[in-house]
Amino acid sequence: MEQKAFYELVDRVVKHIKEKHAVTHDRWITPAEAQKILNVGRTCLQSLRNEGKIVYSHPMKKIILYDRVSIEKYLRTHTKQTF
Repeated sequence: MEQKAFYELVDRVVKHIKEKHAVTHDRWITPAEAQKILNVGRTCLQSLRNEGKIVYSHPMKKIILYDRVSIEKYLRTHTKQTF
């Protein structure tokens, strides 16, 4: 199987699984996506990570991915109720 055909097949399988399980977002997101969701800069994002307030993965030397579920949980726990 050629490489291009292989990756097309993988993409189709991933798409099918996401549709079957109603997945609308990827669980692991880039630092830019995490910053956008939290509305913070790089330094604040790193602080949240270092303080253990959000979950992250460091699969390779220069790649850090953030767990969308932990970010959403962090936002929920810091929500203030209005009067």
